[in-house]
Amino acid sequence: MFRKRLASVLAMGLVGLVVFAVDPAAAASSITDQYIGNVSNLLLAVALPITIIVEGILFYAIWKFRKADEAKPTQENRRLEITWTAATAVVLLFVGLAAYGAMGSPYVMASDQQYQQMMEEPNTEVVHVDSYQWSWQFHYQHEGTNFTANKLVLPADQQVVLKITSRDVLHAVHIPALGLKKDAFPGHATYLATEIDPSTVQDEPYVLYCAEFCGAGHSNMLADVVVMDQSEYDQWASEQAQQASQSESSSSGSDEGTNATETNTTDANATAESVAAPALAA
Repeated sequence: MFRKRLASVLAMGLVGLVVFAVDPAAAASSITDQYIGNVSNLLLAVALPITIIVEGILFYAIWKFRKADEAKPTQENRRLEITWTAATAVVLLFVGLAAYGAMGSPYVMASDQQYQQMMEEPNTEVVHVDSYQWSWQFHYQHEGTNFTANKLVLPADQQVVLKITSRDVLHAVHIPALGLKKDAFPGHATYLATEIDPSTVQDEPYVLYCAEFCGAGHSNMLADVVVMDQSEYDQWASEQAQQASQSESSSSGSDEGTNATETNTTDANATAESVAAPALAA
């Protein structure tokens, strides 16, 4: 019986090692996803053998003392206590150092000041992600032009910073395929920085979810995320900026026409009043 249990434990351990050794089907799509994936793989590599050892000791103890007579109280063993305390401390220290290696990167976590410095770098594309119940707006400042889009379009192989805000309640930007997630707070801006690997870009749009329950329309608060190479992105941004400029020109033209009509109407009324005044006096 014990041999069967031990064999099953070893089999599970071997399966885990094989799964860990095989490359994933899809490589990390962004530098953020790469940092997070490296930490996860490292922790799995350490946790798996520890789990096998602990489970092996547990099954051994169950088998060894399966026919024990009357239970006996455990005697104090300081050496054993020091050993497992030190082992636990080493494991926790390792986990902390491994996590710090990722969390110390500005592509995973950084201060607002660091993000501001990244936004001022010449080759950084900045997109303002504006959230509200229950939709998204994306504001761009590309090569001196400003425009707004209803989908998030990002260039590959270039540093991108997302400035995230909320107009009303708590929201959260979540793009699982790119390893990106950040809360959006009313009255306070948060930031995300990443760089997307062009070799992993897919033809279909990624999906941006709201990951913070925000009311009745929360489940429908979605947006498409499209990743383009640099030349395609520049062309798309130029087209969007041109359309925005034409819309502003049309809007200003209609406003001028309205003002002119109002002016003509006012002048006509004034003329009529000036003609009617002498007649009334006579």
